[in-house]
Amino acid sequence: MPLQALRSRRLPFGIVKFTLVLLGSAFAVHPAQGSDPEQERHAAFQAYEQGKMVDAMPLLEALSAKYPSDILVKERWAFATLVYSATLTDADQRKKTRVRARNIALDAQKLGDNSPLLQNALDVPEDGSEPLFSSRPEVDAAMKAAESDFARGDYEKARDGYIHVLLLDPKNYEAALFTGDMYFKQHAQDSAGEWFARAVQIDPDRETAYRYWADALMELGKNEEARLKYIDAIVAEPYARRPWEGVKKWTDRNKTQVHFLKIQDKSETKVKDDKTINITIDNSVLQGKHDPATAAWLMYGMNRALWHGDRFKKEFRNETKYRRTLKEEADCLSGMLTVLKEQKDFRKHRDSVDPALLELIKVNEAGFMEPFVLLNRADNDIAQDYSSYRATNREKVHAYLDQFVIPKPPSR
Repeated sequence: MPLQALRSRRLPFGIVKFTLVLLGSAFAVHPAQGSDPEQERHAAFQAYEQGKMVDAMPLLEALSAKYPSDILVKERWAFATLVYSATLTDADQRKKTRVRARNIALDAQKLGDNSPLLQNALDVPEDGSEPLFSSRPEVDAAMKAAESDFARGDYEKARDGYIHVLLLDPKNYEAALFTGDMYFKQHAQDSAGEWFARAVQIDPDRETAYRYWADALMELGKNEEARLKYIDAIVAEPYARRPWEGVKKWTDRNKTQVHFLKIQDKSETKVKDDKTINITIDNSVLQGKHDPATAAWLMYGMNRALWHGDRFKKEFRNETKYRRTLKEEADCLSGMLTVLKEQKDFRKHRDSVDPALLELIKVNEAGFMEPFVLLNRADNDIAQDYSSYRATNREKVHAYLDQFVIPKPPSR
């Protein structure tokens, strides 16, 4: 795993950040015989938090042997081992060390650990292999040389190396991203932001530069600007894990939380064969004597049945097999809301209607039904429509997240 994967997880703001300062290929510190357990733990964690992973790794390994059920020790041991692998010049040894880090992480996972930090080690391929930075050998070699300097904590030299890569390949996303990261680690956040912006220009549909840029803005105290960049990261890659982790970091810091509207389906449409489609309405809706949602959910199911039939073939002539689409789901939900609001008892019995449906009405009236479907209702089929929708509606997706999903911090 290249070091860019390690960069994707920083410690929370307000906690000492570790920088990847590696002190060579041999272990430099060993736990003293018969030393106090609390002192051992303190020494190991201090080395880890200072970024001295080569020092921390044997200390954490010794602690894990003594306390095999300590999840945090095992998690940090896995990560320290993974970072250490970047200092090894022998490719085979790097692979073996990455495999070891992954195996340690798997042990931590079995104990119940599922932290974002641990995920870095779990993401390592089973054989420990690492992808190329570029198909051009000279660019790949230059990037790996810069990464080696970064792993040793020589940020100035690493930054020069990344800039050299950009001279060879001006469209190299990682080189621009990592140049910004070097400035970030040197607390030059304005300069870092300029390089993250350059990475965004190279590829606006990758989330990492937006998220790093948001981190830099947080460091500068630009809270609202950081929030908007975290939103940009989600717009870029909404089905990836890390953009949402970035948002969670922001919401935790601002004592708020993501508002993710979830609609509980009350009808089910099943196709038995080409001619038979069954629509089932949930008993909880049918039992409500004055529930305006009964007819609404029935309409939802009937519309889905139509899409299973000829409508899909007419709308998607280039697709040979039915799939659930953005167009279908937006159409069915909009039709359902229309029927819901047109019920004569809707206003009278509004208090008995599912609050989620009432909120969905607001989302629809604001013009955000399609972003809602793509972000809140997507399955593997619907997700196929995201990239083409984003190509012409990026600002609308951003506005939906801004207005309905990621709240601004409470006024102080």
